[in-house]
Amino acid sequence: MITESAEKEYLARIRSALIAAAEAIKQFAPGSITTRNSGNHEVICSVDREVSHVLRRVLLGQGEGWLSEEEADDRTRLSQDIVWVVDPIDGTREFLDGTPEWCISIGLTIGGAAVAGGIYNPVTNEMFLGALGLGVTYNGRQAQASPRKDLEGALVLASRQEWIRGEWAGFTGRGFIIRPTGSVAYKLALVSAGLADATWTLSPKHEWDISAGVALVHSAGGYVGCTPTAKLQFNRREVLLPGLVAGGKGIANQVLQTISLVAKK
Repeated sequence: MITESAEKEYLARIRSALIAAAEAIKQFAPGSITTRNSGNHEVICSVDREVSHVLRRVLLGQGEGWLSEEEADDRTRLSQDIVWVVDPIDGTREFLDGTPEWCISIGLTIGGAAVAGGIYNPVTNEMFLGALGLGVTYNGRQAQASPRKDLEGALVLASRQEWIRGEWAGFTGRGFIIRPTGSVAYKLALVSAGLADATWTLSPKHEWDISAGVALVHSAGGYVGCTPTAKLQFNRREVLLPGLVAGGKGIANQVLQTISLVAKK
């Protein structure tokens, strides 16, 4: 368990890193970004690598581990208790398309648990910061996960790509509102601030996709877990986790039941 003063220091470091990263992104004017397709069809761009270097410079302290989507995995992190897990740009497709649903994502894990995080959307100027002992702030104001107790009428954020592929067809017509949205980190941040009631994905996600968002949702008093049921642990050798579900605790059981019903069909 870390102290309140330590949490405040970590959050100050996260905030500084998010601001520095957003400033670095400004130098990449439209049309100046070099892209390529990797073997797993994820778009990689030069801005990702630049931002990753900025985050490392601001965040990483002595004796701390590092895991970034845009850098080779240094397995020495596995022997470290404190590990930073970052995604320089979560929602690269949205970034390249000019859709304002991408973000910079920073998660802090200690002993395999996500304990603090920060997510910043520079386009909408939304900053989410949180730690388990301090709660969550949304643009400096205290926030919390949705208090809703009924899934009926709830706002649920879906992966835009999953929606396009038809993977959410079984969830339509069940009494809640579905809004396709980009970046999974951004969706989790919105849920942590109570700006959406729930989000889930049945597709596997990497640690860097969700570490910050998991910390935020937990810090905001919400529910977050893997789908199907699996231990939600970070800083593992295999960084791919099963799907994820997050939302206010009051509708968690209904969400899990709905997912289970649709999965059986």
